[in-house]
Amino acid sequence: MASLDTFKASFKGDIVIPGDESYEKAIARWAKNAARKAAVVAFVKDAEDVSRAVTYARQANLPIAIKGGGHSAAGASSTEGGLVVDLSRYLNGVRVDADKKLGYIGGGAIWETVDKVAIEHGLATVGGTVNHVMCAILPTFHNILTLSALVSLVLGGGYGWLSGAYGLAIDNLVQATVVTADGSILTANKSENPDLFWGIRGAGSNFGIVTEFVLKLYPQRRTIFCGPVIYSPPQLEALLDVTQAWWENGPSEKEGMIQVFTRGPGHQPATVLFLFYNGSEDEGRANYKAFYDLQPVVDMAKEHPYEVLNSLQNQIAGPGQVVYMKGSFAPQPFPRTLLPQVFERLVALSEPEEYTFGILMEYFSLHKVNAVPDDATAYRRGLAPNVLTVVYAKEETETSLQFIRDSTHELVALLTGKSEDNLGYGNYNPDSEASPLGGSVSAAKADVNFGVNYKRLQEIKKKYDPELVFNKWFVVQPSA
Repeated sequence: MASLDTFKASFKGDIVIPGDESYEKAIARWAKNAARKAAVVAFVKDAEDVSRAVTYARQANLPIAIKGGGHSAAGASSTEGGLVVDLSRYLNGVRVDADKKLGYIGGGAIWETVDKVAIEHGLATVGGTVNHVMCAILPTFHNILTLSALVSLVLGGGYGWLSGAYGLAIDNLVQATVVTADGSILTANKSENPDLFWGIRGAGSNFGIVTEFVLKLYPQRRTIFCGPVIYSPPQLEALLDVTQAWWENGPSEKEGMIQVFTRGPGHQPATVLFLFYNGSEDEGRANYKAFYDLQPVVDMAKEHPYEVLNSLQNQIAGPGQVVYMKGSFAPQPFPRTLLPQVFERLVALSEPEEYTFGILMEYFSLHKVNAVPDDATAYRRGLAPNVLTVVYAKEETETSLQFIRDSTHELVALLTGKSEDNLGYGNYNPDSEASPLGGSVSAAKADVNFGVNYKRLQEIKKKYDPELVFNKWFVVQPSA
């Protein structure tokens, strides 16, 4: 059995164990119900520390979880009695090579840092829609969280406001530093370990822990038009007509929106539009003239600094709540007659004020995303717009947990027609069939999620992680 003292002696970062003053803070997560009682939390300083932590955990027979932003509502960034590799404290830096238009981003960085550092050079990349989500972990609410971590968002695909112009985050990943299950520190790009590079672009943390991403950056104007616009229930039918016409006409790469069925101020039912136009306020308002002609009851959209864009939904997705969420793909063609029924049911379910409901429908141009062949990365293409259904509860009780789970599944079933293979965007489905403490997903779900790429992923899993050390998110089973 490996010695914790020996591990501590060689470790450069911080180690927290039960009984330490900072322990409760170290295991706390964005979703209150995602916290687990870890045996060890290792705040790593570099890739070598990650390697030491993985090696120690394996020798001590401790399950491993990876924490970037800690936004997995299912507990994928937590572990009961295991070891958490926490990237957030030290591996959170961002460096920009403006000449090469590349960003070197720590695995524990949040999108807020990426946005702010890159725009100082007049550059930006495809990120989430909330800035407190970490790049490397499992992004939940990536369109509602801007402080999120990169790991999960990037490795699971990575939709964002700039996807219409530049595709997914994984389409802009040039290189990554990966610590694999045997403790090796590998560079993954098109020429070095190309199989690993292919696998991490879409298959999450199945093959290792990413300590640094290198992402393409693009010229970006300093200000953009964005913000929330709110419509009342009597306006819903007209709003859906305008939305259908706008969507079927094909939004340009400069625009996109997220429409949310929810309750607004005073707990009143509402549809909230988070608008985005990569241009001036005059251009944005002209672009969305048909929506403005409906005379929204609240209009908070205006010209903002670019780095504000991914913070628009942070207040909705604040930490410390009890959360359950599930993703799906929007029915095709545009579900004009179905959506009023979905709205009506959400209004009924959300009447108790101790719960907050949201159905978020993402409308980004998918032309660039779906133009990439299925086998170019591990992420399958040809997909419809994402829908995220999420319910928050103020208190963590058996009754509240059951209610938010049942309500979420009911709304998703109503929207999708109970399609068994409609998992939706993988980053929005971290738990699926997982047990409450497992924070992992069954092989059957992984097969559906990765589609035609699953068999190739099985071969890569056998090479880099045959013992399933990394088993927290759509776990790929090694080939025989």
